[in-house]
Amino acid sequence: MNFTRWSARLPGTQRRAAARDDRSPVPAARAEYAQAQAAATLPDGALPVPPDTTPAPAAPGPALDDLSAREILGRLPVAVALLHGPDHRVAYVNEAYETAFGPRPSGVPAAEALPELAELSVLPLLDQVLRSGTARTVKSRRTAGGGSYTVTCTPVAAWNGTADKDDEKAGEKAGEKAADNKTGEKTGEKTGEKDKQARGEGGVLVYAADVTDHAEAAERLRTSERRHRETAVTLQRSLLPQELEQPDDLRIAATYQPGGTDAAVGGDWYDVITLGAGRTALVIGDVMGRGVRAAAVMGQLRTAVRAYARLDLPPHEVIQLLDGLASEIDATQIATCVYAVHDPNEGQLVYASAGHLPMLVRDADGTVSRAADPTGPPLGTGGWVHTSGTIALPPGSTAVLYTDGLVERRSEDIDEGVASLARALSGAKGSPQVVCDRLIRSLGVTAEHDDDVAVLVVQHPARTGPNAELFHNAALDLLGGIEATPRARSFATGVLTSWRFPAELRDLGVLAASELVANSLQHGTPPMRLGLRRTDRRLIIEVTDGDDHLPRRRQAEPADEAGRGIEIIASIATSWGSRRTPGGGKAVWCEFALPR
Repeated sequence: MNFTRWSARLPGTQRRAAARDDRSPVPAARAEYAQAQAAATLPDGALPVPPDTTPAPAAPGPALDDLSAREILGRLPVAVALLHGPDHRVAYVNEAYETAFGPRPSGVPAAEALPELAELSVLPLLDQVLRSGTARTVKSRRTAGGGSYTVTCTPVAAWNGTADKDDEKAGEKAGEKAADNKTGEKTGEKTGEKDKQARGEGGVLVYAADVTDHAEAAERLRTSERRHRETAVTLQRSLLPQELEQPDDLRIAATYQPGGTDAAVGGDWYDVITLGAGRTALVIGDVMGRGVRAAAVMGQLRTAVRAYARLDLPPHEVIQLLDGLASEIDATQIATCVYAVHDPNEGQLVYASAGHLPMLVRDADGTVSRAADPTGPPLGTGGWVHTSGTIALPPGSTAVLYTDGLVERRSEDIDEGVASLARALSGAKGSPQVVCDRLIRSLGVTAEHDDDVAVLVVQHPARTGPNAELFHNAALDLLGGIEATPRARSFATGVLTSWRFPAELRDLGVLAASELVANSLQHGTPPMRLGLRRTDRRLIIEVTDGDDHLPRRRQAEPADEAGRGIEIIASIATSWGSRRTPGGGKAVWCEFALPR
């Protein structure tokens, strides 16, 4: 930058320029000529006296010792009031006080003459300050007029409310002179008593600073933060499931609690997704960060999880896809997540964990098991091959999935928090929602908690009595060739009849089993197996084989001799689907909703 160009705009530049003009050749020549003319008029031998360039001294201002207390307080730009005596009578208010609150009479108790002190909650402090001799302050209190003040009450020693410094000096001289008289003792005592009465019994100096602009700015900031928080909370709750899906074999409840008012909303989320054939996906995750951005990233991840779940992929493959997606959404955001799948036929949870805290499972006898460490790093880190793990979930057990806000405390290691959760879970009984509430209370989570908390409780109930009769399984290994189809039809007819299904539903079930078995015999490889399962809500028919080629629904041409099996299944069943099985091969299934 060219400083010469801009220097003319700087303060003081014109004065320096003028000083340079006084040293220019023309004024200098004029000064030399004037000096020569003055020298010509001097007597012979006299030397000219150079002009005095010493600046004239400035007029001195009053010293601090020369100012009285009244003058000092009167010049302060803040409101000041002096109160004396136990009833806090007004001794003095300065001009700034009168400007702020109006004229105030002297000698009247503050409770009557200074109503603004009551509005500012100062009156109760006056007695405390006078009694203890300790200053007290109230910050940013608002008056009825809309102004905000920070008020400090300071104890002051006894003073003469009317005399100035000269009066005090005169009183001291009078006391010395009286002491020299014969009656000095009596006169001195009377003078001392009078002086004590004149000086009062001590008091309080009230110093009120106007902080209206600061208070308004702080209130605007709080309002803005509150609106931002409300927006984030609303967005967060709208992205969470409004109503949890309830699978046939599980009972599920969830709780989400945002952090306290001083904490920004995070990106905790959970979800329950029914996959078909009685299988259920359970998801819980936490986006690192705060505010609307974290909530928005959470919403995108939750939507992606539901989309990937429809592909019915193994848990580690879903996590692998989420890992790549998280990097594309925002490379600076990292999230943890657990994706678990429950299959009622296997009695366990197959899960994959991306840096998330371990699941806990409570058995029917109260023993709490802890899932293994995370099977991979958090989402968004990339370059990692995730794997799946398993944990048993037998009938009568309860699983808990949670975010770090439930167990993490600044004063202790997070493993201690997980251990506290395990102890609380071991004694928590009741419905899933009751267990949720008990865990929240046991871990000390309140409305002022400093972090978001999400908890997902999953119960696999142990059914007995009449309720158990509504849940049955039956299976048939398909051996041989084309004769397996009639054998499968016969098996399905017998099982569905024993389950006392209506004739129409029984016929549809037999037809579906026949088509699925025929399709597997034509396109699959051994081993093959037909499975029938009923719950209190649906009939599930599933065929597995060793080929991993998934069937698809297509429109067969009139001349085609095959290709209509899946089309028939899709037409008669409530839903259908297929997936690859972990050991290789595939499973094709369909469901029929039972009449209420």
